[in-house]
Amino acid sequence: MAIKRSRKANPNFNMSSMTDIVFLLLIFFMVTSTLINPNALKLLLPKSTNQISSQPTAVVSIDKGHTFYLNTKVTPFSQLESKIVELLKNSDKPCISIEAEKSVSIEQVVRVMNIAKTNNYKTILATSPE
Repeated sequence: MAIKRSRKANPNFNMSSMTDIVFLLLIFFMVTSTLINPNALKLLLPKSTNQISSQPTAVVSIDKGHTFYLNTKVTPFSQLESKIVELLKNSDKPCISIEAEKSVSIEQVVRVMNIAKTNNYKTILATSPE
């Protein structure tokens, strides 16, 4: 009398659970990578050995094309002073951080510093560490 097995081993491998894990990891890394610095401009800042940490209330960035950004939004220089004053009107310690690329002429930086001086704002020139 021949006894037959009722269960045969299935040689196929089910990949659905593995793909679920891969997609969850992909979503996790995509979400966390956007949280790192989503609003930062890519500027090549001058290097300095002296670094201080401060919490600026306004960030003015100047790229090599002499385009001015106020907190990562493109702002024409003619409107820059009025927008800074509007942004800092309720701040108890107004501070402007100037992020100018290495190739930007000092004249452009001085123009922003003049705005800060006329409105009695503290200014910080942002640099990258050496």
